[in-house]
Amino acid sequence: MKKITFLFIGAALMLGSCKKKGCTDSIASNYSEEATKDDGSCLYTPQLDIPTTYDFKDANGNSTVSYSGQTDRLNQLSELAAYAKSGIGMVLSEEVMHDMYVNTGDNGGGNFTFSSTKQLKNKCIASDAELFETYIENQATASQDYMEVASNGQAGTLSSGDSQYLFAANGIEYAQLIEKGLMGAVFMYQATQVYFGDDKMNADNGTAVDADAGKYYTQLEHHWDEAFGYFGAPIDFLTNTEDLVFWAKYCNSRNADLGSNKEMMDAFLTGRALISADKSDDQINTQINKIRSTWEKISAAQAINYFEGAKSNFGSDNAKYLHQLSEAYAFVAALKYVSLDTRVITYSQIESILNETIGENFWEVTTTDLTNAINELNTIYNF
Repeated sequence: MKKITFLFIGAALMLGSCKKKGCTDSIASNYSEEATKDDGSCLYTPQLDIPTTYDFKDANGNSTVSYSGQTDRLNQLSELAAYAKSGIGMVLSEEVMHDMYVNTGDNGGGNFTFSSTKQLKNKCIASDAELFETYIENQATASQDYMEVASNGQAGTLSSGDSQYLFAANGIEYAQLIEKGLMGAVFMYQATQVYFGDDKMNADNGTAVDADAGKYYTQLEHHWDEAFGYFGAPIDFLTNTEDLVFWAKYCNSRNADLGSNKEMMDAFLTGRALISADKSDDQINTQINKIRSTWEKISAAQAINYFEGAKSNFGSDNAKYLHQLSEAYAFVAALKYVSLDTRVITYSQIESILNETIGENFWEVTTTDLTNAINELNTIYNF
C-alpha cells in the first residue's frame, strides 16, 4: 500500500519588508505590536514573513518542521480502514483489527506494511477509546455474514454499481464509524484540544530541542507542526490538492461551500510564522481559533452532504443510502472532539441528532428524520 509522505519543499513569501504599525490597510497589521509616533503617524517596523508552503527553516537554513509521528498514525488508520472495508469478500479477524488499533509489536501484529512505535488507541480521546474496540468487534461479527444480502435484522453485503458495502444487522457500516470516527477521536481531538491546548502551547520557544541530533525546532514549534500533521495535508496544500488524506481531503471537498482550504492553510502558516517570530500568545490564539472553527464547520458541512446523499438514495439504492448515512453519522459524532473553547454545537445537540433523530437502526430512519438532521445542522451553523 502506498504510504503518505510529505516532502519539505516551498519558498517563502515576503509580505513586505516593512509595514505601518497602527495602520489597518496592511494584510499583516495584526502580526506586530501596535505602535505610532507621538503625532499619530505610523511607525515602520519589519513585517512578519509567511512562507507559501509549510516549509520553515532556522537562520542557518535547517528545516525546523517535524511531524513524523502524525504521518505514521495517518498511515496506520489508512491501512486499518482498508482492512476493515475488505469484509465484503472475507471474514475479518477482530484480533487483526485490534492489533492494528494498538499497534502490537510496532507493526500492527505483522499487519502493517511498515514499522513504527506510534499507535492510534493511546492517542484516542480516553472517553471513547474502548468505543472503537466495540466498532471493531461489530465489523468482525458482520463480516461472518458477508455472503448474505443485508436486510433489516440481517448483516450482509449490498451492491451499488461496482461498489459493495458490508453492513451490520442494524444497517450500520462499521468500517465508516471506525475510519471517520478515529479521524475525529484521534486526529481532530489531538490537534484542536491537545496540541492547541494550554499545556502544549505554553512549551519552550527559546531554544532548539536538540540541534546536535538534527532537531532544530523549539518545543512550541514542534507542537504546532504536530497539529498540522494531523490535518493530513501536504506542505504545498492549496496548489497541491491531489495528495490529501483524511481531514484535508474533506476540507477540499467542502472548499467550494466554505472557502476552507485557504482558511485552514493560511491559519496554519500564519500561526507557525508567529511562533517562529516569537509573537504574542493572543496573535497565535487567533490562528488557533480560526483552525478550530473551520475544522468544526468542515465536519458539520460534510455530515450534511452525506445526509443529503442518503436522502437522495432513500428507497432506490439501499447500499448507497446506508453507506452515506453511516458516513454522516460518523461526521456528526466527530463534532464532539472539537475544542470546547470554540465549539458551536452543544454535546446535547450532537446526542439528539445521533440518538433521537437517527437512532440505532438505520433501516428504520425515515426521510423526515434525514431532513430534520439536515435542518438542525444548517440552523446551528447558519449555513
